Amino acid sequence: MYTALPMTIAEKVTIESLQIEKALLQKEVEESHAEILHLKEQVAWFNRQIFGKKSERIVDTKPEQLEFDGFERTESPKTQTQTIPAHERKKRASTGKDTIKLPDDLPVETTVIDIPEEEKVCKETGLPLKQIGEEVTHKLAYRAGSYYLKKIIRPKYAHPQQEEKGVTTAPMPESLLPKCRADESLLADIITRKFVDHLPLYRIAEHFSREGISISRRLLSQWVVAVGLALRPLYNAMKECILKSERLHIDESPVDIFDSPQITQGYMWVLVGGEGADPPYRLYDFYENRKHINAEKVLGSYSGIIHSDKYGAYEMYVRKNGNVWCPCWSHIRRKFFEAEAGDAALRIWVLEQIKQLFAIEETAWKLSADERIQLRQVQAVPIIDSLIDRIKKRLTEGIILPKSKFKEALGYFCSLIPYLKNYTQHAQARLDNNPAERAIRPLAIGRKNWLFFGSTESGEAAATLLSLVQTCRALNINPRAYLEDICRRIMGHSAHRLHELLPDEWLKTQAAHKATASS
Repeated sequence: MYTALPMTIAEKVTIESLQIEKALLQKEVEESHAEILHLKEQVAWFNRQIFGKKSERIVDTKPEQLEFDGFERTESPKTQTQTIPAHERKKRASTGKDTIKLPDDLPVETTVIDIPEEEKVCKETGLPLKQIGEEVTHKLAYRAGSYYLKKIIRPKYAHPQQEEKGVTTAPMPESLLPKCRADESLLADIITRKFVDHLPLYRIAEHFSREGISISRRLLSQWVVAVGLALRPLYNAMKECILKSERLHIDESPVDIFDSPQITQGYMWVLVGGEGADPPYRLYDFYENRKHINAEKVLGSYSGIIHSDKYGAYEMYVRKNGNVWCPCWSHIRRKFFEAEAGDAALRIWVLEQIKQLFAIEETAWKLSADERIQLRQVQAVPIIDSLIDRIKKRLTEGIILPKSKFKEALGYFCSLIPYLKNYTQHAQARLDNNPAERAIRPLAIGRKNWLFFGSTESGEAAATLLSLVQTCRALNINPRAYLEDICRRIMGHSAHRLHELLPDEWLKTQAAHKATASS
């Protein structure tokens, strides 16, 4: 019978070192495997962002469904590259002039603004005043589908015998930019093209050139900034109305700054407020950075319900001021939707539960305030409780890749547990922050076209104009018609009744005028 010889100390050390090395290699393999899965998850996410659908709807598509018998996969052709030598572009010298050139055959619409008949007679001598000339002003104007020149004639009168009495003329109509060569109709058209149609100023200038009208981009920019700053009081009135709302939605997005050596990127914050499931007011506020102090400046002393994502500035503001905070369930859903390499069964179950919460909300907003709260308490709260129990259990039990998006989604959800049911206790609260997300979207689309703001001043002007035109869009108001009307009226409007020119009040006035005219 064979008897094993006792191992020497050297052999024992060798075996132990091999076991340790094996354990280290096993650990390294597991870490490498986890890293590979994490990188694959990231690559899949980037591919979906570039080539896939942005919708978070779950579609159960099997890979074999995308292949057909009789067809073979073809290799993509190799891309041939060619090296092009560097070259220098000559910088065009600026003339320093803000030019505007008009075609000779541009239609002219003449308006005569005369003084009253009683003012054509000298009050002291009774002699009629003698017309000595005219004040002629030309303004480029816009009418749907065409441009024309508005010619305003104001006869000038003087005393036939006493020249020291001076010259009398009728005053010009009130204008937002008194010395501007552009009529309010043209200014409204330019602003609508830039902030509704998202056209950069160079494309707007090209559009004018096709009509035979030459306006420099610099002059267009000056007009846009001047209108934005002039309408700032109306912007402030809108902000007051939003901060009086029972709830509001807030979000922020970066924008590039071109002509500033100190700042290369600013931030446009957006507030959405008002009444109803989708509040109408959209207010944009420009700041030079994303510091927490700017969130406090935007929100001021607001005391109502705040909807937002999980940016720390909002959490800090809520803790400091005692607001009710309703985090966005759309962001929670997005986290789990992107977690493709985690627990597939749990991921699908979570997404289905969140889908039920959104379905409940569709019914809830058709009910009264009390019925809405009752429906949420009866149907939504049990779903949220089950989500909390199962996700907390999954986070503490089982193996989870530490860097995976699935672990990130679980942690994100658990960090919001104290606030997840806040919306079920307040009738005007919402399940998500989608109104603010939708308000950010026009800014994101525009940013791809006009790329940057020329300065911090232009950022502030853009915030004012975006607020007005996007609120008009939310209320189904023609932004061009609204802007033209308020630009003509705001200078003579009482500051105490400025709220009457806000888009929703303006819409009510227009409807009342139409009703009166038809009766």
